[in-house]
Amino acid sequence: MPIYEYTCSDCGHHFEWLVRGGEKPVCPTCNSVALTKRLSVPAAHVAASNNSCPVQQSCGVTNCCGKGCAMSEW
Repeated sequence: MPIYEYTCSDCGHHFEWLVRGGEKPVCPTCNSVALTKRLSVPAAHVAASNNSCPVQQSCGVTNCCGKGCAMSEW
């Protein structure tokens, strides 16, 4: 069962909805069905390692401390 993110076209509320079967999501704030599905970033689990920053290799910083960098918030 996937979790999708939506934005309500009527009230602008952003929310997630666990979609079960043919169920149609509704806005939890105003009960509207006028929704836009948002592009979501998939969740990923990172195996533990000696390096404290899980994206160090992709950002290119060789002396990464894992703090104070925008990439460390991943």
